[in-house]
Amino acid sequence: MSRIGRMPIAIPDGVTVTIAENNHVTVKGPKGTLERTLPAEMEIKLEGSEVVVSRPNDLKKMKSLHGLTRTLVNNMVVGVTNGFTKELEVNGVGYRAAKAGKVLTLNLGYSHPVEMEDPEGVESKVDGNKIIISGIDKEKVGQYAAEIRDKRRPEPYKGKGIKYADEVIRRKVGKTGKK
Repeated sequence: MSRIGRMPIAIPDGVTVTIAENNHVTVKGPKGTLERTLPAEMEIKLEGSEVVVSRPNDLKKMKSLHGLTRTLVNNMVVGVTNGFTKELEVNGVGYRAAKAGKVLTLNLGYSHPVEMEDPEGVESKVDGNKIIISGIDKEKVGQYAAEIRDKRRPEPYKGKGIKYADEVIRRKVGKTGKK
């Protein structure tokens, strides 16, 4: 049995979960509403103030979908109650980030500034050399953070570039002079 899949999801106060046909789950909470159509093979049930996910049989595909489905529903519940945040750091001489309206402007050593617009449901803030991305959809927050990081990945010699706040860059030793 899937260790993650069989755990029930507690629904906090102020959150409503509705399950329509074809496993179309809608989660409403204080921060907003999330909708998602989950795999039809999984059985998602509301039992009091808990959501329980069960699988029809023990085929490999069903086992893999079991934990995934439970985690997706759990992420929706956590998203509408607390939301998700990702923190990025901009390191490097002359590397800067600025925010104007919904547009994030990055100066990353290219001949032009890189401009990125916040996607729907995701908000970014700039605090010195930190970029904080927040929203209720974990997937969108992570995707936008990855796209920002992709504009200039950290390099291993000086550590310049955009990195996640909790990321550790494996440093390399540079060239050594002739003896």
